[in-house]
Amino acid sequence: MIRPTEKIRNLNFKIMCRCNNLPIDKLADCHITQLFIMLEKLKEKVFRANLDLVKHGLVIFTWGNVSAIDRETGLVVIKPSGVSYDDMKAEDMVVVDLDGNVVEGSLRPSSDTPTHVVLYKAFPEIGGVVHTHSTYATAWAQAGMDIPNIGTTHADYFHDAIPCTADMTEEEVKGAYEQETGNVIVKRFKNLNPVHTPGVLVKNHGPFAWGKDANDAVHNAVVMEQVAKMASIAFAANPHLTMNSLLIEKHFNRKHGPNAYYGQK
Repeated sequence: MIRPTEKIRNLNFKIMCRCNNLPIDKLADCHITQLFIMLEKLKEKVFRANLDLVKHGLVIFTWGNVSAIDRETGLVVIKPSGVSYDDMKAEDMVVVDLDGNVVEGSLRPSSDTPTHVVLYKAFPEIGGVVHTHSTYATAWAQAGMDIPNIGTTHADYFHDAIPCTADMTEEEVKGAYEQETGNVIVKRFKNLNPVHTPGVLVKNHGPFAWGKDANDAVHNAVVMEQVAKMASIAFAANPHLTMNSLLIEKHFNRKHGPNAYYGQK
């Protein structure tokens, strides 16, 4: 069970205590207990999602991270920095607030934490974020190219091309680099819907993906790597590929549209 810390005790909690008929001196204890239970569950989910990156071949060594947010409290759980997936445990996950301050945990959070936090602030619909250096998606990022929507697999998950960000400026690189990485992603999505296009390529760096929770974000990261691989092979065979926009709309909307019919209810 997660142990209380002074930082957690001093938080201005945003969740309401569901315990009934408690005297006022017991109310705070109930609230704290609820918070600990929530964080323990979220740590386990984020831990498992990080292991899924290895399972699906998206990372080697420590090249990736998964986070998830509890929107009621604004608390983010993220992988610790530089810890091997073989050695990592659920209790190693680090809890930070939306300013990136560590609230719970004995290890340093991922160095990419500021990027994750920027995305959670900018995209209120998302609940999980993934960053990897998966081979094909990273190759497209290093090439500085969007991944065009040229197949139904792509269209099932991403309505548009998977966008690549602009070059980062000298000021952005020398400044709060990881935070500015988040900012360049947000700028790239000025005219895009992050729910319809749940991922991005950071130029010269690699992919970020997101979803409704940590598992969904991992799912989208896996799909992004696969469509990047498919596009690489397809363009090698035919560099002039395009896809009918009607087919794109059909495949995206049958999964995500108002009258979606893919899968079970």
